[in-house]
Amino acid sequence: MQAGINWDAIAEYFVYDPQRPLIFSSAQFFVVFLFFYAIYISLKNRTILRTLYTLAFSIFFYYKSSGIYLLLLVLSTGIDFTLGHYIYNASTQARRRFFLWLSIAANLGLLGYFKYTNFFLNSVNAITGSGFDLMDIFLPAGISFYTFQTMSYSIDVYRRHLEPLTEKVKDWRSFLVQFMDFGFFVSFFPQLVAGPIVRAADFLPQINRKLGLSHAEMGRALLLICGGLFKKAVISDYISVNFVDRVFENPGLYSGLENLMAVYGYAFQIYCDFSGYSDMAIGLALLMGFHLNENFHTPYKSTSIQEFWRRWHISLSTWLRDYLYISLGGNRKGKLRTYVNLMITMLLGGLWHGTSWVFIVWGGLHGLALAIDRFLGGLGRWFRLESLRSLIILLVIHLIGAGVLWGLYNGAQIDGYEFGLYMRANALVAVMWIALFALALLVDQLAALLRGKTLQGGLSKAVSSIFVFHFVCLCWVFFRAGAFNNPVPPMVTTSAVLTQIGSAFHPELFWQIIQGYKAVIGLIILAFLTHFMPLRLDRFIERVFIGAPALGKAFALAFIIWIVIQTASSDVVPFIYFQF
Repeated sequence: MQAGINWDAIAEYFVYDPQRPLIFSSAQFFVVFLFFYAIYISLKNRTILRTLYTLAFSIFFYYKSSGIYLLLLVLSTGIDFTLGHYIYNASTQARRRFFLWLSIAANLGLLGYFKYTNFFLNSVNAITGSGFDLMDIFLPAGISFYTFQTMSYSIDVYRRHLEPLTEKVKDWRSFLVQFMDFGFFVSFFPQLVAGPIVRAADFLPQINRKLGLSHAEMGRALLLICGGLFKKAVISDYISVNFVDRVFENPGLYSGLENLMAVYGYAFQIYCDFSGYSDMAIGLALLMGFHLNENFHTPYKSTSIQEFWRRWHISLSTWLRDYLYISLGGNRKGKLRTYVNLMITMLLGGLWHGTSWVFIVWGGLHGLALAIDRFLGGLGRWFRLESLRSLIILLVIHLIGAGVLWGLYNGAQIDGYEFGLYMRANALVAVMWIALFALALLVDQLAALLRGKTLQGGLSKAVSSIFVFHFVCLCWVFFRAGAFNNPVPPMVTTSAVLTQIGSAFHPELFWQIIQGYKAVIGLIILAFLTHFMPLRLDRFIERVFIGAPALGKAFALAFIIWIVIQTASSDVVPFIYFQF
């Protein structure tokens, strides 16, 4: 007897399931995308119909990610499309400013209600001892991303950097076309729920451009998709499910060495997860004829904290610079105001990332490091050494950490461990940093004398990267502790992880841990090697892949999908930034 069509299984592709949202690394998405793309290509010469079709698919994609909350996306789109017109055409500067602030208030009001209401209630309860009940509020996927995207449109229109789409409206038909284009810009599905954050000035001109895809662009798009899928669904998910999540959910059950490995593992987990999503988003957009800017550029190679933020989450860091830091006055109002502006920008950047005080601490640490780095950089010749500035940042953080612990515990035990033992471990690590810096400086000075090279030699740069990486890893402890649905309170998790590393390290367990977590450690090493791969080798691999025949590219993609299936867990592992 021939089996009938399983209509229930087909219906699952079209109905929102909060337990299984539609994400790029799922087989369901690739099935849906293949059907979408076949029709999309057939509409390549019909711009308006192609745009309408893609807009409809983007709305469907967001519905599969957040259900009925797609209405919030439509509302945000309508508000900024309308207010952009009034901002541009207001008769006085005061009116223009009023409509701008109305746009900002509407956007931040929606974001604040859905993202920060319970954070505010929790904080009030903790400070005053009150007992306000928390509200049952669903956080729509990607609300932080598309809110910043629509806000940038309003601000650019206010600054006269951009002419609003409403200026092209002549009748009802042109109104619908321009509103459709704006909706397309806001909801473009590859980057909708986790970035990159796109600027209207970069994206809108591409909508009506003739669709064309060269052989090289096709190859680069497929390489980005393959690489992003491997980073997310193989490296990041496997490290997360099989090691990092277990340690951070109960740090006290693991040795300090295992906790330290979990911190390193999370550093590469979040990089592979987020950069993997960005790569897939850029690759999918490129397949559709759209060019999105790079969002990550090997950030752990950075030799200063300023360079790190030029390489990490580039679309957010440039957004914060252009629309917040510069609006606060940037570096135009004196040195002290510059440092204050940096701190405010990074504190608010931390709050953007999550609804917990640990995210504010995370942002504050980065803001402090940026301020110190900028201050030291202006002191003279020796402080032009990035390794020296990075060392001082680490030592300052060590001192602050010691002071905070002393104030909290006043020499008592920390979770059963002697405070003095923790402080001695802290001091030992600080001495190791100093010794490493001194060794690098000595070697580079000798090389400079022998070869006539500059003071900042290769070893000092490498050591500076080590310092920056470890500072970033320390900050990641706070970030990971505030993870969505983490069963342990964030500050408890942070304290437990750092305490275990400082007081219960147990290096004698090294080989036993290596044996127990072979696959995890292998993937962390693989992530490290690919991240620090020389640029020449990276470009060579890209040229080989682009030059390969279509069958070879298809085989590569099929092989990656097969690996994903073999390593996938039974549960959907959403992107870390999926609910931001």
